[in-house]
Amino acid sequence: MKKLIIALLLLCAIQQSARAGFAEGASAYNNKNYSLAYKEILPLAKAGNPDAEHLLGLMYYMGRGLPQDYKQAMFWHRKAADQGKADAQYVVGAMYYTGNSVLQDHKQAVVWFRKAAEQNHAEAQQVLGFMYRYHMGGVQQDIVIAYMLWNLAAANGSSNAADQRAAVLRMMTPEQVEEGQALSAKWKPGTPLPRTSKTGGA
Repeated sequence: MKKLIIALLLLCAIQQSARAGFAEGASAYNNKNYSLAYKEILPLAKAGNPDAEHLLGLMYYMGRGLPQDYKQAMFWHRKAADQGKADAQYVVGAMYYTGNSVLQDHKQAVVWFRKAAEQNHAEAQQVLGFMYRYHMGGVQQDIVIAYMLWNLAAANGSSNAADQRAAVLRMMTPEQVEEGQALSAKWKPGTPLPRTSKTGGA
C-alpha cells in the first residue's frame, strides 16, 4: 500500500512538473519567444504530453521558430489526436481535407472532424456541418444535421457557423428546423453525433 501511495505521489509530481513546463512553453510561444517554447515543450512532447505534441505540431505547421514542415506537423498532431486532443484532431482533419503532407482524403477528414466535434470543438462542428450540407467525404447530404452542427458551433462562438445556419434556414421547412433544434438540445458533448436525420436527407 505504501509503495502504491508513493507511486501515485510520484506520478502526481511528474504530471504537475509537466504542466508547469508546458505552461512555461505555452507562455513563451504566446510571447513569440519560440526558441524558449521549443526548449520547454520538446521534452514534454517526446514524453507523450498531448498538449505539448499539439503545440509542437503547430510550430512546425506555422513555421514559428522552426522551419515550416507539414510532415512533422502531421506527425506531432497525429500523436496528440490519437490521445484525444480535440484541437489536434481538428488539425489532422484539416490536413486531410486540404492534402497538406498527406494525400487529400475527405473521408479521413470527416473521421477526424467528427472526433473533435464530438468533444464540442466549434471549428470542427462548423466544417463537419459544411460537409453534410454539400455531401462531402462520403457523408449523406443532410440539411438538418448541417443545421444542428452549425447550431452547436454558433453556441460555441463560431460566427461562420452562425452565418451558414442563417443561410440554410431560409431553405428549411418548419419540420426540419424543429428536428434540428431538438437534435441540438438533446446532444451532449462526449457522446456520438447523429449521422442522419428523419427530415433532412437529400
